[in-house]
Amino acid sequence: MTYKLLLTFFVISFLSAAHVPKEAKTFLFIGTYTEGKPDFGIYVFEFNSKSGQLELTGHVEDITNPSFLALAPNGRFLYACTDTKLPNRGSVTAFKIDSINGNIQLINKQLSGGENPVYLTVHRNNKFVVISNYTEGNVSVFSTNADGSLNPYSQIIQFTDSSVNKTRQDKAYIHAAIFSENNDFLFLPDLGSDKIRVFKFDSTASKPIAPVSDYVVNSVLGSGPRHFTFHPNGRFAYCIEELSGMISAYSYTNGKLDSIQRIRSYSTFQDIYASADIHISPDGFFLYASNRQFENSISIFSIEQSNGKLTLVGHQNTFGEHPRNFTIDPTGKFLLVANLTTNNIVVFKRNLKTGLLTKTKNEILVPRPSCLQMRRYKC
Repeated sequence: MTYKLLLTFFVISFLSAAHVPKEAKTFLFIGTYTEGKPDFGIYVFEFNSKSGQLELTGHVEDITNPSFLALAPNGRFLYACTDTKLPNRGSVTAFKIDSINGNIQLINKQLSGGENPVYLTVHRNNKFVVISNYTEGNVSVFSTNADGSLNPYSQIIQFTDSSVNKTRQDKAYIHAAIFSENNDFLFLPDLGSDKIRVFKFDSTASKPIAPVSDYVVNSVLGSGPRHFTFHPNGRFAYCIEELSGMISAYSYTNGKLDSIQRIRSYSTFQDIYASADIHISPDGFFLYASNRQFENSISIFSIEQSNGKLTLVGHQNTFGEHPRNFTIDPTGKFLLVANLTTNNIVVFKRNLKTGLLTKTKNEILVPRPSCLQMRRYKC
């Protein structure tokens, strides 16, 4: 009798343990500059979405300047702009993600189609990767295979325009590539020509992008459009202008942007501006932008939900220099900033009601961090 009771207890305990749901894991993927030579370049940390703590789980070695990263929408693959800021053709590299252990494994590498690839994005069907080659002034399109590998580029479009700042705008400099919410349009901020270029995207075509010249946005001369983001509701879009230190807000309808506001991102006037990155909180109530040069801050704006206009809430020091990139974790409770020249990534707690940021004790040191991407995985 005692044996049967013990056996029954063991079986019940085993089955109960087997059905305990495992907590989801959140991983932070960090791209860096490796001083132009092969080295440790991509780092993976597990992020504790309750405490904000970070724990190293994996890294990639023997890689050169993986300065910008993008995750495939299915979460299985990571793509990196590699061989950036070198006086030759850049490259794009594909990795497979181990979402259990937080490791990544090289799949393959292709030429990017131009010098200094600085931004890439993945279509929601996971079958296309689009690259902005900044110094080359072009955009290239790659198809992918089921295993995440990249085929050689199938389409390149070259741009030749310039603008009024002869030092920074002597030719086209494509700084980003962003899909619309439905992934049927592609937007290319061109720092060199003061334009946001608009393309129709046909995922059934071998050469999927086609320009829509009537939809091109001409920004203020000398402003230097850099990064661009859509509001979660799909009705508004925002562009950070590197050379002017301003943010331009737009209403959005079926590929067309209409200006609704232009507001300063810096807290003080500067002789030279160097605005960098821009993101919106998951709930859509707040917009954040990073300001480099002498300010080194994150500007915080509330978003009027009816018309998309911004109202300044405040500025947060980044506790480092040159905040090139930042990200908001999937829960919306934390914001992480990559300070490039001080080699540190700082974790801030985000007030969900006010949007304000508070520095936590969590901070990691990573050599020249330039890009942060996060993903939450169900176990």
